[in-house]
Amino acid sequence: QVQLEESGGGLVQAGGSLRLSCVVSGRPFPNYAMGWFRQAPGKEREFVAGISWSGSSTGYADSVKGRFTISRDNAKNTAYLQMNSLKPEDTAVYYCASGRVFSTAAGQYGYWGQGTQVTVSS
Repeated sequence: QVQLEESGGGLVQAGGSLRLSCVVSGRPFPNYAMGWFRQAPGKEREFVAGISWSGSSTGYADSVKGRFTISRDNAKNTAYLQMNSLKPEDTAVYYCASGRVFSTAAGQYGYWGQGTQVTVSS
């Protein structure tokens, strides 16, 4: 059974930083791309960042470019999202997802975590 478990969310002041982690079990982690998505209240889920299976390719939403960094450690079956210079508009539930190829489309990811809340106060 494939499981994705996020951690690292919390409450932070604007300008602060958080690092989210996503541990994957039940499938060969290095073979799959990883993505981070977020969903704010009343809004649709949106792509935040993605990384290819090798880590050689990454992509970001325009709203987070230069502030967020996605990475992965295949030896630890873990993907990360380093979030710096956080803004109140980054407040959302953040989800990690696993898929066969790197994509900005949520539909390309077959497995999802339960999400972790990130709240940025002004």
